Amino acid sequence: MKVALVGATGMVGQVMLKVLAERNFPLTELIPVASKHSIGKKITFQEKSYSVVGLSTAVKMKADVALFSAGGETSLEWAPKFATAGTTVIDNSSAWRMDSSKKLVIPEINANQLTREDKIIANPNCSTIQMLVALAPLQDKYGIKRLVISTYQSITGTGVKAVQQLKNEYQDKQGEMAYPYPIHRNAIPHCDNFQDNGYTKEEMKLVKETHKILSDDSIGVTATAIRIPVVGGHSESVNVQLKKEASVEEIQTLLSQSPGVIVQDNPDTNTYPMPIYAEGKNDVFVGRIRKDFSQENTINMWIVSDNLRKGAATNTIQIAEYLVAQGWV
Repeated sequence: MKVALVGATGMVGQVMLKVLAERNFPLTELIPVASKHSIGKKITFQEKSYSVVGLSTAVKMKADVALFSAGGETSLEWAPKFATAGTTVIDNSSAWRMDSSKKLVIPEINANQLTREDKIIANPNCSTIQMLVALAPLQDKYGIKRLVISTYQSITGTGVKAVQQLKNEYQDKQGEMAYPYPIHRNAIPHCDNFQDNGYTKEEMKLVKETHKILSDDSIGVTATAIRIPVVGGHSESVNVQLKKEASVEEIQTLLSQSPGVIVQDNPDTNTYPMPIYAEGKNDVFVGRIRKDFSQENTINMWIVSDNLRKGAATNTIQIAEYLVAQGWV
């Protein structure tokens, strides 16, 4: 099993290495791939040293699987070249998500849509992944009519530059800015670029990807995405209008039995999800489940997950594990 990791020196790439090791993914050879500036650098994985190679070299090495985390432009140009060489690509960028010929996969929900012929597979947006892991069981049992979403997103979703900006501001140092405003002691209602409709790309990803993954364009979805000075993971307040009536207790039981979900919901003991506890974990944590008294068949939920883990690296590797289990790679 030969695995290429495109973007191996980046923030998500580094987490992918950790997750591959933790989950004992059955690779025999790692091909770390990065930009020309990193070619020749050494990466240690499971006590072995590997040299970083460029994209053209990696294509020729004919990996069984390529895990991409190097941005949309790189994916658009290079994923087809890997696929033509016989490599199955799992892409973590937004490049292929809304391509009607590509599957957009969260393994707990729709891995069964995959076939041996799928050579480029899209990994959803981090905010979409954690939300739908929690909502798909509700869609299956009760049906979902409408979602009102507010996200409170970690700076790690922006990358190393944002993490450094927060550190600099915390220490009262001048430095390069990832955001148009300070992030320390602030909340910025601006994730990704603004679109003509007044929403950001991040907000519209939650709309479009929800429809595609759940195969239901009838669900009403509206979202506001906010960047906050947190490192451990993304948090989401989600108002869910169901098509059928369900009690809070029924929903708690259903979610506690759902794969990838951990329910943390006891107001008496101040038990609820927080990014400080989600960091470094692969699960999606759900709490603050309660009735919305203003509207029938509607509940509120608080959903938290490590965006670099389940929101990116872990989900990507779970897709690869599914391919291995099917004997397709």
